[in-house]
Amino acid sequence: MGIELHHLRGFLALADEKHFTRAAKRMNVSQPTLSRNIKRLEELLGRRLLERTTRQVHLTAEGESLYEQLRFLIPRLEAVLRPQADDETFRVGFAWGFPTGWPQEVIAGFEEATGLSVRVHRHDAKLAGVDTGDTDVAILRGRIRAPDVEVLPLLHERRVAAVSTRSELAGREEISWQEIAELGLVINEVSGTTDLADWPVGNQPGVSVVCRNFDEWLEAVAANKGVGVVPEFVGRQHIHSFVSFLTIPDAPLVPLNLVYSRPGGHPLIPRFVAMAQGAVGGTAQAVDA
Repeated sequence: MGIELHHLRGFLALADEKHFTRAAKRMNVSQPTLSRNIKRLEELLGRRLLERTTRQVHLTAEGESLYEQLRFLIPRLEAVLRPQADDETFRVGFAWGFPTGWPQEVIAGFEEATGLSVRVHRHDAKLAGVDTGDTDVAILRGRIRAPDVEVLPLLHERRVAAVSTRSELAGREEISWQEIAELGLVINEVSGTTDLADWPVGNQPGVSVVCRNFDEWLEAVAANKGVGVVPEFVGRQHIHSFVSFLTIPDAPLVPLNLVYSRPGGHPLIPRFVAMAQGAVGGTAQAVDA
């Protein structure tokens, strides 16, 4: 058909970013080049994939369908084609807020038992590289839904509300889950642990700002753009001079999960999973994502 990999990679980048300039920067090409590649892909497929306006990009129904297929297929193809490192490592990914305590003990024990080096790396994506083959196991919070991965809830964490020190809420010690539903919410749509589905339909907060990583989320809260909700461990850290934390006694708990590929992943994944289960009590059970 004449379709090349760079056509598909450009489409994926644009579908993720919803913005030609950001997608072109991510692909390391000029915006006109990306535009030509997307137009050529539409011509070769005979389908319109995008609805363009002067400020935004939206996927058509055909574009959404193609995106849902390619966002798993292309990363796996690239992983197969990627040169393998000479020294094998076991890769543990996370999106933000790597836990302290049990993971470090598990990693040390795993390295001693297997002789492999473990590399921990941050990956600003919903599955922290598990779906693209860049990570063997990821430690992620929240509800995880994706095909072809196992999700193992290890434990559950309480939540706290993050507010700007300039907010009228900053002087309080706690806030109810229902009160948050009446405020503007700052959401991290990529690696965050809270979204509107955490509240009943018809009683959900408005969204004041949508961010794509933890750092953007933190700055939006500090600037008093809205209220954020995060796991309790964040509130125990002095992460920003202009952010305060309030307890939420009635908030639903956040699961902390191990996420890994179904059969076909690294052969030592079961060993790492078993050691992690042992470190937190050994009662965790995998669930379908």
